[in-house]
Amino acid sequence: MAERIYIFDTTLRDGEQAPGISLNQREKLEIAEQLARLEVDIIEAGFPITSPGEFEAVKAIAKNVKGPVICALARTDRRDIDCAWEAIMFAERPLIHTFLSTSRYHMEYQLKKTPKQVVEMTKEAVSYAKKYTENVEFSAMDATRSDPEFLYQVYAEAIKAGATIINVPDTVGYAVPDEFAALVKGIMENVPGIEEVVVSVHCHNDLGLAVANSLAAARVGARQIECAINGLGERAGNASLEEIVMIINTRKDALNMTTGVNTREIFQTSRLASMLTGYVVQPNKAVVGDNAFAHESGIHQDGVLKHRSTYEIMRPEDVGLAESEIYLGKHSGRHALKTKLEEMGFYLDDKGLERAFVRFKELASKKKEITVKDLEAIALDEIRTLEELFQLEYMQSSSGTGAIPIAAVKLSREGRSYEATATGDGQVDAVCKAVQKATKVKAKLVAYQVQAITKGLDAMGDVTIKLELDGHEVVGRGVSPDIIEASARAYINAINRAVQKGLLEKKKLARKAKTTARKPGAAKPAPRKSKSTKK
Repeated sequence: MAERIYIFDTTLRDGEQAPGISLNQREKLEIAEQLARLEVDIIEAGFPITSPGEFEAVKAIAKNVKGPVICALARTDRRDIDCAWEAIMFAERPLIHTFLSTSRYHMEYQLKKTPKQVVEMTKEAVSYAKKYTENVEFSAMDATRSDPEFLYQVYAEAIKAGATIINVPDTVGYAVPDEFAALVKGIMENVPGIEEVVVSVHCHNDLGLAVANSLAAARVGARQIECAINGLGERAGNASLEEIVMIINTRKDALNMTTGVNTREIFQTSRLASMLTGYVVQPNKAVVGDNAFAHESGIHQDGVLKHRSTYEIMRPEDVGLAESEIYLGKHSGRHALKTKLEEMGFYLDDKGLERAFVRFKELASKKKEITVKDLEAIALDEIRTLEELFQLEYMQSSSGTGAIPIAAVKLSREGRSYEATATGDGQVDAVCKAVQKATKVKAKLVAYQVQAITKGLDAMGDVTIKLELDGHEVVGRGVSPDIIEASARAYINAINRAVQKGLLEKKKLARKAKTTARKPGAAKPAPRKSKSTKK
């Protein structure tokens, strides 16, 4: 009988720690609901103590998402644990996940604690968390660079204190498969009470071995794998959920394992995470990349046409990937759009649906064929922009041979309008400078990327922009059949994410923006006289 592997998804916690990602409450809830449809076992919803916004997002997930266990992260600190419990107490099945470093490097240089103190802190934290909930997970951070004998001692004390899940993290992605498997096997053989708990692994991808290490650990007894959609996470990311699941699903003959994941929701989950985080999935990404089921070689094409199994070890439909079809046209109404979006898993409120419908009609007037990907892009863009501080009302741009590119934008914020015009080296440069003038936010453009969502000259454009503000990076994304408009939307999205991350103070931002909110033709306010230092 195949061994059951539990899938612990950390997209909303570790995944969101990737540089530039900042999800708002609505976006996190949208991803969590999709993860529930994916049928993961555990959703690590976030790290509540880090900010009020994070706390509210985790609380919203705990209240609204049904099915998976809902987990919150906490350091071995009573305030952290209290906060984590307050955020997840309404979940059907809450889990508190507490962690503490055990490697010499971390204990000596970061924690400045002795091994004895670390053991006591572990016992105290797990016991305290246990007062709130039966389900408690303990992680020994940087386990792969920790002394194995000390690890055994820490895990044994965590189990005695009531931990139900013991997690072995390769925090810095240092291990190789045989080495990591040996570490997990040693834990399985030397920690008293280990047979009564679930052994979990959490591998980072710094050396590109996160998936291989996770599966190597599962082969020697680990029964929970912590991973993220599209491999999102700090630095090089985490083990990729879709790869873990599809390897287990495809190679049952070699691994004799199974998961409870609904694989047909994988592609939709990947797309949702990509659009909302702004992290584009590389075309040759395993399982969910655009080229994962594409065949360019004549020999490969010939084989697939004769029998798909010649060059495909997975079926596209197994991960929820189907050919785009025409579903709606310019004569379709709101109800038809609402019904189709809900069939695709998008549940917009009245305001979001109205905005999506307007954009759908605009697109339908420009394109003959409206595809699933077009509708998906519109819905995801509305989910992303609905709670934003600044929203794009309109933009205009012009350019030509020998002419100076110029762009004008009108933004809205809390019922007020902000307009600006700017010139640039090109239309994209001009519209981004216009947005910068309208918002009064100075930022450095670090990266700009554009790709087509569908095929053809009338394809929707998908623009990703990375900005740097005061040493911090933020990623913004926008879609439109007009690349200049998509660029404006992406730039605005990045600025709004900076606000969400607290990089810009709302009051300061509003004060600066007031100067752009004057009515046309209104006289400029008289300059304030500076106060003299003389009496």
